Amino acid sequence: MELPVTVQQALGDAAKGVSLRDAHQASRHELLRMVLLNDGQDNLQAICCKEDLIDLERLNKELGRDFRLMKSRDQVRVKERAGLKELPALPSLTGWPTIVDRRVDDLPSVALELGEQNLAMVMPAEDFRTLTENADRRSFTVASENISVNLDDPDSDRAQLAFALKKFTSLRIQQRLEDTLELPPLPETAQRIIHLRVNPNAVMGDLVDIVESDPSLAAQVISWASSSFYAAAGQVRSVHDAISRVLGFDMVMNLAMGLSLGRALRQPQDHPDGYVDYWQQAIWQAQSAGVLASMMPRGERPVFGLAYLAGLLHNLGYLLLAQVFPPHFKLVCRSLEVNTGIDSSVSEHYLLGITREQIAAQLMENWGMPDEVTLALRYQKNRSYRGANCVYARVLWLGRQLLTARGVALGASEPVGQEVYDELGLDREQVEEQFDELVASKDNIMAMAGMMNQ
Repeated sequence: MELPVTVQQALGDAAKGVSLRDAHQASRHELLRMVLLNDGQDNLQAICCKEDLIDLERLNKELGRDFRLMKSRDQVRVKERAGLKELPALPSLTGWPTIVDRRVDDLPSVALELGEQNLAMVMPAEDFRTLTENADRRSFTVASENISVNLDDPDSDRAQLAFALKKFTSLRIQQRLEDTLELPPLPETAQRIIHLRVNPNAVMGDLVDIVESDPSLAAQVISWASSSFYAAAGQVRSVHDAISRVLGFDMVMNLAMGLSLGRALRQPQDHPDGYVDYWQQAIWQAQSAGVLASMMPRGERPVFGLAYLAGLLHNLGYLLLAQVFPPHFKLVCRSLEVNTGIDSSVSEHYLLGITREQIAAQLMENWGMPDEVTLALRYQKNRSYRGANCVYARVLWLGRQLLTARGVALGASEPVGQEVYDELGLDREQVEEQFDELVASKDNIMAMAGMMNQ
Protein backbone atom coordinates (compact mmCIF):
# COMPACT_ATOMS: atom_id res chain seq x y z
CA MET A 1 0.00 0.00 0.00
CA GLU A 2 1.30 3.47 -0.88
CA LEU A 3 1.82 5.96 1.90
CA PRO A 4 0.00 9.35 1.82
CA VAL A 5 2.08 11.97 0.00
CA THR A 6 2.44 14.18 3.10
CA VAL A 7 3.77 11.22 5.07
CA GLN A 8 6.25 10.29 2.34
CA GLN A 9 7.52 13.87 2.31
CA ALA A 10 7.80 13.93 6.10
CA LEU A 11 9.81 10.69 6.05
CA GLY A 12 12.22 11.83 3.36
CA ASP A 13 15.17 9.46 2.96
CA ALA A 14 14.01 7.46 6.00
CA ALA A 15 11.17 6.07 3.87
CA LYS A 16 13.62 3.55 2.40
CA GLY A 17 14.01 1.83 5.74
CA VAL A 18 10.28 1.73 6.54
CA SER A 19 8.31 -1.52 6.56
CA LEU A 20 4.51 -1.54 6.83
CA ARG A 21 2.61 -3.79 9.21
CA ASP A 22 -0.94 -4.16 10.38
CA ALA A 23 -1.17 -1.82 13.39
CA HIS A 24 -2.33 -4.68 15.62
CA GLN A 25 0.74 -6.74 14.71
CA ALA A 26 3.25 -4.05 15.66
CA SER A 27 4.88 -4.52 19.05
CA ARG A 28 3.07 -2.33 21.58
CA HIS A 29 6.44 -1.46 23.13
CA GLU A 30 7.71 0.19 19.92
CA LEU A 31 4.57 2.20 19.10
CA LEU A 32 4.93 5.97 19.46
CA ARG A 33 2.40 8.78 19.78
CA MET A 34 2.61 12.52 19.17
CA VAL A 35 0.64 14.99 21.30
CA LEU A 36 -0.02 18.57 20.19
CA LEU A 37 0.37 21.16 22.97
CA ASN A 38 -0.18 24.90 23.30
CA ASP A 39 0.34 27.42 26.11
CA GLY A 40 -1.61 30.31 24.64
CA GLN A 41 1.50 31.65 22.90
CA ASP A 42 3.40 28.81 21.24
CA ASN A 43 2.78 25.33 19.86
CA LEU A 44 4.80 22.28 20.85
CA GLN A 45 4.60 18.64 19.84
CA ALA A 46 5.65 15.94 22.28
CA ILE A 47 6.62 12.44 21.13
CA CYS A 48 6.74 9.46 23.49
CA CYS A 49 6.02 5.74 23.72
CA LYS A 50 2.33 5.16 23.17
CA GLU A 51 1.69 3.37 26.48
CA ASP A 52 3.74 5.75 28.64
CA LEU A 53 2.00 8.32 30.83
CA ILE A 54 2.97 11.92 30.08
CA ASP A 55 3.73 13.79 33.30
CA LEU A 56 2.61 17.21 32.08
CA GLU A 57 3.40 18.97 35.35
CA ARG A 58 6.99 17.70 35.21
CA LEU A 59 7.36 18.79 31.58
CA ASN A 60 6.01 22.25 32.29
CA LYS A 61 8.32 22.68 35.28
CA GLU A 62 11.33 21.76 33.15
CA LEU A 63 10.32 24.14 30.38
CA GLY A 64 9.08 26.91 32.67
CA ARG A 65 5.82 27.03 30.66
CA ASP A 66 2.17 26.08 31.08
CA PHE A 67 1.45 23.82 28.11
CA ARG A 68 -1.79 21.84 27.86
CA LEU A 69 -3.45 19.81 25.15
CA MET A 70 -4.28 21.89 22.08
CA LYS A 71 -8.01 22.55 21.74
CA SER A 72 -9.85 20.01 19.62
CA ARG A 73 -10.91 22.45 16.91
CA ASP A 74 -7.31 23.61 16.47
CA GLN A 75 -6.08 20.03 16.24
CA VAL A 76 -8.65 19.34 13.53
CA ARG A 77 -7.30 22.24 11.47
CA VAL A 78 -3.72 20.98 11.81
CA LYS A 79 -4.74 17.50 10.64
CA GLU A 80 -6.76 18.89 7.74
CA ARG A 81 -3.76 20.91 6.56
CA ALA A 82 -1.73 17.69 6.53
CA GLY A 83 -4.55 15.85 4.74
CA LEU A 84 -4.72 13.24 7.53
CA LYS A 85 -7.32 12.23 10.10
CA GLU A 86 -4.61 11.33 12.64
CA LEU A 87 -1.00 12.50 12.76
CA PRO A 88 1.75 9.89 13.05
CA ALA A 89 4.75 10.87 15.20
CA LEU A 90 6.53 12.79 12.42
CA PRO A 91 7.55 16.31 13.53
CA SER A 92 7.95 17.74 10.02
CA LEU A 93 4.21 17.30 9.37
CA THR A 94 3.75 20.56 11.30
CA GLY A 95 7.26 22.00 11.47
CA TRP A 96 6.68 23.01 15.11
CA PRO A 97 9.24 22.75 17.93
CA THR A 98 9.39 19.14 19.09
CA ILE A 99 10.30 17.42 22.31
CA VAL A 100 11.08 13.70 22.38
CA ASP A 101 11.03 11.63 25.54
CA ARG A 102 14.38 10.01 26.26
CA ARG A 103 12.77 6.57 26.68
CA VAL A 104 12.12 6.61 22.92
CA ASP A 105 15.87 6.69 22.21
CA ASP A 106 16.29 3.42 24.16
CA LEU A 107 14.15 1.48 21.66
CA PRO A 108 15.83 -0.68 18.97
CA SER A 109 13.06 0.20 16.51
CA VAL A 110 9.95 2.38 16.47
CA ALA A 111 6.48 2.08 14.95
CA LEU A 112 4.45 5.09 13.82
CA GLU A 113 0.72 4.53 13.43
CA LEU A 114 -1.31 5.51 10.39
CA GLY A 115 -4.73 5.40 12.02
CA GLU A 116 -6.85 5.83 8.90
CA GLN A 117 -5.13 2.93 7.13
CA ASN A 118 -4.82 0.83 10.32
CA LEU A 119 -1.10 0.45 9.57
CA ALA A 120 2.15 0.99 11.43
CA MET A 121 5.36 2.24 9.81
CA VAL A 122 8.25 0.39 11.45
CA MET A 123 11.78 1.77 11.16
CA PRO A 124 15.14 1.38 12.90
CA ALA A 125 15.49 3.69 15.91
CA GLU A 126 18.60 5.20 14.30
CA ASP A 127 16.52 6.44 11.36
CA PHE A 128 13.99 7.98 13.72
CA ARG A 129 16.73 9.73 15.68
CA THR A 130 17.93 11.24 12.40
CA LEU A 131 14.38 12.41 11.63
CA THR A 132 14.16 14.08 15.05
CA GLU A 133 17.73 15.28 15.41
CA ASN A 134 16.61 18.88 15.91
CA ALA A 135 14.13 17.95 18.64
CA ASP A 136 14.73 18.66 22.32
CA ARG A 137 15.30 15.49 24.38
CA ARG A 138 13.76 15.39 27.89
CA SER A 139 12.46 12.87 30.40
CA PHE A 140 8.77 13.57 30.87
CA THR A 141 6.98 10.20 30.94
CA VAL A 142 6.42 7.28 33.28
CA ALA A 143 5.99 3.68 32.16
CA SER A 144 2.33 2.81 32.79
CA GLU A 145 3.22 -0.70 33.97
CA ASN A 146 5.18 0.88 36.85
CA ILE A 147 2.05 2.60 38.18
CA SER A 148 0.30 0.00 40.32
CA VAL A 149 -3.37 0.97 40.34
CA ASN A 150 -5.34 -0.71 43.12
CA LEU A 151 -8.06 -2.54 41.18
CA ASP A 152 -8.85 -5.38 43.56
CA ASP A 153 -7.92 -4.59 47.19
CA PRO A 154 -10.65 -2.43 48.76
CA ASP A 155 -9.22 -3.07 52.23
CA SER A 156 -6.38 -0.72 51.27
CA ASP A 157 -8.61 2.06 49.95
CA ARG A 158 -8.82 4.04 53.18
CA ALA A 159 -5.09 3.80 53.81
CA GLN A 160 -4.39 5.01 50.29
CA LEU A 161 -6.86 7.84 50.66
CA ALA A 162 -5.19 8.88 53.91
CA PHE A 163 -1.80 8.79 52.19
CA ALA A 164 -3.13 10.90 49.31
CA LEU A 165 -4.51 13.50 51.68
CA LYS A 166 -1.25 13.64 53.65
CA LYS A 167 0.60 14.08 50.38
CA PHE A 168 -1.52 16.96 49.14
CA THR A 169 -2.96 18.67 52.23
CA SER A 170 -1.97 19.56 55.77
CA LEU A 171 -4.88 17.62 57.25
CA ARG A 172 -4.07 15.05 59.92
CA ILE A 173 -6.04 11.88 59.51
CA GLN A 174 -7.34 11.52 63.06
CA GLN A 175 -11.09 11.47 62.58
CA ARG A 176 -13.42 9.19 60.73
CA LEU A 177 -13.07 9.41 56.95
CA GLU A 178 -16.36 11.19 56.38
CA ASP A 179 -15.49 13.89 58.94
CA THR A 180 -11.93 14.38 57.74
CA LEU A 181 -12.94 14.80 54.12
CA GLU A 182 -15.93 16.99 54.97
CA LEU A 183 -17.89 14.92 52.48
CA PRO A 184 -21.55 15.90 52.18
CA PRO A 185 -24.14 13.91 54.09
CA LEU A 186 -26.58 11.75 52.18
CA PRO A 187 -29.21 14.17 50.82
CA GLU A 188 -32.62 13.95 52.47
CA THR A 189 -34.39 13.05 49.23
CA ALA A 190 -31.93 10.18 48.66
CA GLN A 191 -32.41 8.96 52.24
CA ARG A 192 -36.17 8.83 51.75
CA ILE A 193 -35.80 6.97 48.43
CA ILE A 194 -33.47 4.37 50.00
CA HIS A 195 -36.01 3.77 52.78
CA LEU A 196 -38.73 3.49 50.15
CA ARG A 197 -36.67 0.98 48.15
CA VAL A 198 -36.39 -1.43 51.09
CA ASN A 199 -40.03 -1.02 52.18
CA PRO A 200 -41.98 -4.01 50.82
CA ASN A 201 -45.26 -2.13 51.33
CA ALA A 202 -44.24 0.96 49.35
CA VAL A 203 -46.83 2.24 46.88
CA MET A 204 -46.70 4.79 44.09
CA GLY A 205 -48.22 7.48 46.28
CA ASP A 206 -45.16 7.30 48.58
CA LEU A 207 -42.81 8.04 45.67
CA VAL A 208 -45.06 10.83 44.39
CA ASP A 209 -44.91 12.45 47.85
CA ILE A 210 -41.09 12.31 47.90
CA VAL A 211 -40.71 13.75 44.41
CA GLU A 212 -43.30 16.49 44.96
CA SER A 213 -41.57 17.58 48.17
CA ASP A 214 -38.59 18.64 46.04
CA PRO A 215 -39.91 21.22 43.50
CA SER A 216 -36.78 21.04 41.31
CA LEU A 217 -36.93 17.24 41.19
CA ALA A 218 -40.66 17.30 40.45
CA ALA A 219 -40.13 19.65 37.53
CA GLN A 220 -37.41 17.44 36.11
CA VAL A 221 -39.44 14.24 36.41
CA ILE A 222 -42.25 15.88 34.44
CA SER A 223 -39.68 17.14 31.89
CA TRP A 224 -38.24 13.63 31.46
CA ALA A 225 -41.67 12.14 30.94
CA SER A 226 -42.58 14.88 28.43
CA SER A 227 -39.38 14.49 26.40
CA SER A 228 -39.22 12.91 22.96
CA PHE A 229 -37.08 10.15 24.49
CA TYR A 230 -40.24 8.56 25.92
CA ALA A 231 -42.71 9.76 23.29
CA ALA A 232 -45.59 9.80 25.76
CA ALA A 233 -49.08 9.94 24.30
CA GLY A 234 -50.77 13.16 25.43
CA GLN A 235 -49.55 15.88 27.76
CA VAL A 236 -47.88 14.95 31.07
CA ARG A 237 -49.66 17.08 33.69
CA SER A 238 -48.39 15.83 37.05
CA VAL A 239 -45.74 13.78 38.85
CA HIS A 240 -48.28 11.00 39.35
CA ASP A 241 -49.04 11.04 35.62
CA ALA A 242 -45.29 10.93 34.79
CA ILE A 243 -44.71 7.93 37.04
CA SER A 244 -47.85 5.90 36.40
CA ARG A 245 -48.24 6.46 32.66
CA VAL A 246 -44.74 7.06 31.28
CA LEU A 247 -41.66 6.39 33.38
CA GLY A 248 -42.65 3.76 35.90
CA PHE A 249 -41.91 3.39 39.62
CA ASP A 250 -38.36 1.98 39.40
CA MET A 251 -37.19 4.39 36.71
CA VAL A 252 -38.27 7.46 38.69
CA MET A 253 -36.71 6.08 41.89
CA ASN A 254 -33.36 5.61 40.15
CA LEU A 255 -33.37 8.86 38.21
CA ALA A 256 -34.36 10.77 41.35
CA MET A 257 -31.64 9.01 43.36
CA GLY A 258 -28.95 9.70 40.74
CA LEU A 259 -29.96 13.34 40.44
CA SER A 260 -30.12 13.84 44.20
CA LEU A 261 -26.67 12.34 44.79
CA GLY A 262 -25.15 14.14 41.79
CA ARG A 263 -26.45 17.47 43.08
CA ALA A 264 -24.89 16.84 46.50
CA LEU A 265 -21.49 17.51 44.90
CA ARG A 266 -20.84 20.66 42.90
CA GLN A 267 -19.79 20.43 39.27
CA PRO A 268 -16.09 21.36 38.93
CA GLN A 269 -15.23 24.54 37.02
CA ASP A 270 -12.36 22.78 35.25
CA HIS A 271 -12.75 19.65 33.16
CA PRO A 272 -10.67 17.63 30.69
CA ASP A 273 -11.21 18.77 27.11
CA GLY A 274 -12.56 16.14 24.73
CA TYR A 275 -14.61 14.15 27.25
CA VAL A 276 -18.41 14.27 27.42
CA ASP A 277 -19.64 16.06 30.55
CA TYR A 278 -20.68 14.44 33.83
CA TRP A 279 -24.41 14.06 33.20
CA GLN A 280 -23.96 12.89 29.63
CA GLN A 281 -21.61 10.16 30.89
CA ALA A 282 -24.15 9.28 33.57
CA ILE A 283 -27.04 8.87 31.12
CA TRP A 284 -24.93 6.97 28.55
CA GLN A 285 -23.73 4.47 31.15
CA ALA A 286 -27.15 4.12 32.77
CA GLN A 287 -28.83 3.41 29.45
CA SER A 288 -26.11 0.95 28.42
CA ALA A 289 -26.32 -0.86 31.78
CA GLY A 290 -30.08 -1.13 31.32
CA VAL A 291 -29.68 -2.52 27.79
CA LEU A 292 -27.17 -5.17 28.87
CA ALA A 293 -29.10 -6.16 31.99
CA SER A 294 -32.31 -6.65 30.02
CA MET A 295 -30.54 -8.84 27.42
CA MET A 296 -28.99 -11.29 29.88
CA PRO A 297 -30.65 -14.64 30.71
CA ARG A 298 -33.37 -14.21 33.35
CA GLY A 299 -31.69 -16.27 36.03
CA GLU A 300 -28.35 -14.46 35.67
CA ARG A 301 -29.24 -10.85 34.96
CA PRO A 302 -28.73 -8.13 37.57
CA VAL A 303 -31.67 -6.21 39.01
CA PHE A 304 -32.46 -3.69 36.29
CA GLY A 305 -32.99 -0.76 38.67
CA LEU A 306 -29.72 -1.29 40.52
CA ALA A 307 -27.77 -1.72 37.28
CA TYR A 308 -29.29 1.49 35.95
CA LEU A 309 -28.51 3.34 39.19
CA ALA A 310 -24.90 2.08 39.15
CA GLY A 311 -24.60 3.47 35.62
CA LEU A 312 -25.99 6.84 36.72
CA LEU A 313 -23.51 7.04 39.60
CA HIS A 314 -20.51 5.39 37.92
CA ASN A 315 -18.57 8.67 37.62
CA LEU A 316 -19.47 10.21 40.98
CA GLY A 317 -15.81 9.81 42.00
CA TYR A 318 -14.91 12.43 39.38
CA LEU A 319 -16.94 15.03 41.30
CA LEU A 320 -15.38 13.83 44.55
CA LEU A 321 -11.82 14.26 43.28
CA ALA A 322 -12.64 17.85 42.38
CA GLN A 323 -14.03 18.48 45.87
CA VAL A 324 -11.41 16.66 47.94
CA PHE A 325 -8.32 17.71 45.96
CA PRO A 326 -9.31 21.11 44.48
CA PRO A 327 -5.78 22.51 43.92
CA HIS A 328 -4.65 19.32 42.21
CA PHE A 329 -7.76 18.49 40.19
CA LYS A 330 -6.44 20.79 37.43
CA LEU A 331 -3.35 18.56 37.14
CA VAL A 332 -5.59 15.52 36.76
CA CYS A 333 -7.60 17.22 33.99
CA ARG A 334 -4.48 18.23 32.06
CA SER A 335 -3.02 14.73 32.43
CA LEU A 336 -6.22 13.09 31.14
CA GLU A 337 -6.13 15.34 28.06
CA VAL A 338 -2.62 14.36 26.99
CA ASN A 339 -2.98 10.68 27.94
CA THR A 340 -6.24 9.81 26.19
CA GLY A 341 -5.15 6.26 25.39
CA ILE A 342 -4.39 5.47 29.03
CA ASP A 343 -7.13 4.81 31.59
CA SER A 344 -7.95 7.67 33.96
CA SER A 345 -7.12 5.49 36.97
CA VAL A 346 -3.44 5.46 35.97
CA SER A 347 -3.19 9.27 35.86
CA GLU A 348 -5.13 9.63 39.10
CA HIS A 349 -3.08 7.07 40.99
CA TYR A 350 0.16 8.62 39.73
CA LEU A 351 -0.82 12.19 40.67
CA LEU A 352 -2.98 11.64 43.76
CA GLY A 353 -2.27 8.14 45.02
CA ILE A 354 -5.95 7.18 44.69
CA THR A 355 -8.53 6.79 41.91
CA ARG A 356 -12.06 8.09 41.47
CA GLU A 357 -13.35 4.50 41.75
CA GLN A 358 -11.77 4.02 45.17
CA ILE A 359 -12.98 7.29 46.63
CA ALA A 360 -16.50 6.85 45.21
CA ALA A 361 -16.81 3.42 46.80
CA GLN A 362 -15.81 4.90 50.15
CA LEU A 363 -18.55 7.53 49.87
CA MET A 364 -21.09 4.89 48.86
CA GLU A 365 -20.19 2.96 52.00
CA ASN A 366 -20.48 6.07 54.16
CA TRP A 367 -23.87 6.81 52.65
CA GLY A 368 -25.10 3.26 53.19
CA MET A 369 -25.83 2.65 49.51
CA PRO A 370 -26.68 -0.88 48.33
CA ASP A 371 -23.68 -3.21 48.04
CA GLU A 372 -24.52 -3.87 44.39
CA VAL A 373 -23.95 -0.19 43.58
CA THR A 374 -20.91 0.25 45.85
CA LEU A 375 -19.12 -2.77 44.38
CA ALA A 376 -20.07 -1.83 40.81
CA LEU A 377 -18.43 1.57 41.22
CA ARG A 378 -15.35 0.12 42.94
CA TYR A 379 -14.63 -2.65 40.40
CA GLN A 380 -15.96 -1.14 37.14
CA LYS A 381 -12.42 -0.88 35.70
CA ASN A 382 -11.45 -4.44 36.72
CA ARG A 383 -12.68 -6.85 34.06
CA SER A 384 -11.29 -9.78 36.07
CA TYR A 385 -13.33 -9.12 39.25
CA ARG A 386 -15.30 -12.23 40.24
CA GLY A 387 -16.37 -11.35 43.80
CA ALA A 388 -19.77 -10.50 45.26
CA ASN A 389 -22.24 -8.85 42.86
CA CYS A 390 -19.57 -8.88 40.13
CA VAL A 391 -22.22 -8.84 37.39
CA TYR A 392 -22.93 -5.16 38.10
CA ALA A 393 -19.28 -4.16 37.71
CA ARG A 394 -18.92 -6.24 34.56
CA VAL A 395 -22.00 -4.67 32.97
CA LEU A 396 -20.48 -1.22 33.57
CA TRP A 397 -17.13 -2.36 32.14
CA LEU A 398 -18.68 -3.85 28.99
CA GLY A 399 -21.02 -0.90 28.44
CA ARG A 400 -18.08 1.49 28.60
CA GLN A 401 -16.10 -0.45 25.99
CA LEU A 402 -19.05 -0.67 23.60
CA LEU A 403 -19.86 3.03 23.90
CA THR A 404 -16.24 4.13 23.52
CA ALA A 405 -15.84 1.96 20.43
CA ARG A 406 -18.76 3.89 18.92
CA GLY A 407 -17.23 7.30 19.50
CA VAL A 408 -18.73 8.26 22.86
CA ALA A 409 -15.81 10.02 24.60
CA LEU A 410 -15.65 8.23 27.95
CA GLY A 411 -11.86 7.75 28.02
CA ALA A 412 -9.57 4.86 27.17
CA SER A 413 -11.03 1.53 26.05
CA GLU A 414 -9.98 -2.12 25.95
CA PRO A 415 -10.72 -4.84 23.38
CA VAL A 416 -13.69 -7.07 24.19
CA GLY A 417 -13.22 -10.79 23.61
CA GLN A 418 -16.01 -13.27 22.89
CA GLU A 419 -15.47 -14.80 26.34
CA VAL A 420 -16.92 -11.65 27.96
CA TYR A 421 -20.22 -12.16 26.13
CA ASP A 422 -20.20 -15.89 26.85
CA GLU A 423 -19.68 -15.36 30.59
CA LEU A 424 -22.59 -12.90 30.72
CA GLY A 425 -24.82 -15.10 28.57
CA LEU A 426 -25.08 -12.41 25.87
CA ASP A 427 -25.41 -12.77 22.11
CA ARG A 428 -22.63 -10.56 20.72
CA GLU A 429 -24.35 -9.75 17.44
CA GLN A 430 -27.59 -8.74 19.16
CA VAL A 431 -25.71 -6.61 21.70
CA GLU A 432 -23.79 -4.84 18.94
CA GLU A 433 -27.07 -4.08 17.14
CA GLN A 434 -28.66 -2.72 20.32
CA PHE A 435 -25.69 -0.44 20.98
CA ASP A 436 -25.72 0.80 17.39
CA GLU A 437 -29.36 1.80 17.99
CA LEU A 438 -28.52 3.34 21.37
CA VAL A 439 -25.76 5.55 19.91
CA ALA A 440 -28.03 6.46 17.00
CA SER A 441 -30.39 8.01 19.59
CA LYS A 442 -27.64 10.43 20.70
CA ASP A 443 -29.90 13.49 20.47
CA ASN A 444 -32.32 11.98 22.97
CA ILE A 445 -29.47 11.07 25.34
CA MET A 446 -28.10 14.62 25.13
CA ALA A 447 -31.54 16.09 25.79
CA MET A 448 -32.04 13.90 28.83
CA ALA A 449 -28.57 14.78 30.17
CA GLY A 450 -29.41 18.45 29.64
CA MET A 451 -32.47 18.05 31.85
CA MET A 452 -30.31 16.48 34.59
CA ASN A 453 -27.89 19.41 34.32
CA GLN A 454 -30.48 22.14 34.88
